[in-house]
Amino acid sequence: MEFLSEYGMFLAKTATLVVAMLVVIGGIVALARRGDHGDSRGRLDIRHLNEDYDGMAMALKAATLSKKALKATQKEHKAQEKQRSKTERRRMFVLNFHGDLRAAAVASLREEVTAVLTIAQPEDEVMVRLESAGGMVHAYGLAAAQLLRIRDRRVKLTVAVDKVAASGGYLMACVADRIVAAPFAILGSIGVIAQLPNFNRLLKKHDIDYEQFMAGEFKRTVTLFGENTEKGRHKFQEEIEITHALFKDFVKTHRPQLDLDQVATGEYWYGTKALDCRLADELRTSDDYLLQASATADLYEVTYTGKKPWLARLMAHSGEALGRF
Repeated sequence: MEFLSEYGMFLAKTATLVVAMLVVIGGIVALARRGDHGDSRGRLDIRHLNEDYDGMAMALKAATLSKKALKATQKEHKAQEKQRSKTERRRMFVLNFHGDLRAAAVASLREEVTAVLTIAQPEDEVMVRLESAGGMVHAYGLAAAQLLRIRDRRVKLTVAVDKVAASGGYLMACVADRIVAAPFAILGSIGVIAQLPNFNRLLKKHDIDYEQFMAGEFKRTVTLFGENTEKGRHKFQEEIEITHALFKDFVKTHRPQLDLDQVATGEYWYGTKALDCRLADELRTSDDYLLQASATADLYEVTYTGKKPWLARLMAHSGEALGRF
């Protein structure tokens, strides 16, 4: 019995190793078959949202209507589709931005905006579903500048906030012609914050010296390990105030209706209060906005996916291969 048990374990380990090798080989084969066609710089995916809405509606009708009523509905739908294909309709391009501290999504946003601007006309509209609690100043400054490209081309820009657009997120949102917010979405936080610990006393306690060499009096104002000075702290605070002033000027330029003394305090407001403060123009979810727009416009969701490193693509394809075993 002991022999059979050990033999069974051996077979199990061998099978596991074989499966692992097949997974890796499957991933490599998938990559080889796919090649890098259209993926040298990434992939642009276009999704026609009207078709999604029509599909959901027909699925529900198929489940709830009688056969006779369903047949009549399908006939009417085909007639409407035929008529719609003959009619020039405005277009709405839908982009999604989910921000982190580094605003990493700006890499995709810049490609999406460029793609849209190659065909967008003044009668079209771009809607950005924005979700971000803010982050680095320079990163969100670039993200806002990408949205400004749309405004500069005289294309209507709408930003929809379902959850949060605060700090750097609001820096982006304020560029829009219209801000649509859900009732409990968070908007505002027009302020600047910087914080860091200082370990200088701990280093001194353990007799550890820290040396720092600079050329330029304010090359570094405050530090994690050195002994900070009042002069350095004052300079750092001054830089924060300058950044806040730039933030306020930017917001005021694009939303002159705001009372900056009221809203540029670093506070945030939920949707209903944000509307009262004029941080938003309408209380509405992005879903409702898009569904209503689909009646008169063709909606296209544009998503750019950057090229992944070779190893990441191998792991993804290996996962797909594993799912087929």
